[in-house]
Amino acid sequence: MTGIPERIALVGLSGSGKSTVARLLAGRLGWHMCDTDAMVEQMTGRSIPALFAEEGEAAFRECESAALAAALARTPVVIATGGGIVVRESNRVLLKDQALVVWLDAPTAVLIARLRTHEEERPLLAGDDPAVRLEALRAARLPFYRQVAHLILDTSQMSPLQVAERIIAVVTRTEN
Repeated sequence: MTGIPERIALVGLSGSGKSTVARLLAGRLGWHMCDTDAMVEQMTGRSIPALFAEEGEAAFRECESAALAAALARTPVVIATGGGIVVRESNRVLLKDQALVVWLDAPTAVLIARLRTHEEERPLLAGDDPAVRLEALRAARLPFYRQVAHLILDTSQMSPLQVAERIIAVVTRTEN
């Protein structure tokens, strides 16, 4: 990508900070902010766990793809994606071709600690060993995150504001 992009998309596992960083980044840049999970909930009138339970993952992924296309139609925009948006090849193509994609990552223990601080229902935390589930998701999605990422940031030692500032520094550096 050359010049300042019109779209920045944040990808990564649940708990990596995508939604928080996207809000901060959009605010700093004066851009629109879209959260594909929130868009799916608005489109369907249901929470994501309810959509999964009632219609299954395939229906959710269809809605998620529609939300991504709608988010990418806006400019300038920062997009917080759902953690699994990269599992669909068509989404990976859209992301890679139409946005500067930033993969936010952190060790599993950090992600779980962050998820536990949120009040909303997190299906990943249900059951005996969320670390095993998160590691399985990491293993399955790792090649996809690598495929789409223009920039990879380990967020474990940075505040959300520091992550946003780092992205701004990289984006404005590409302008020269």
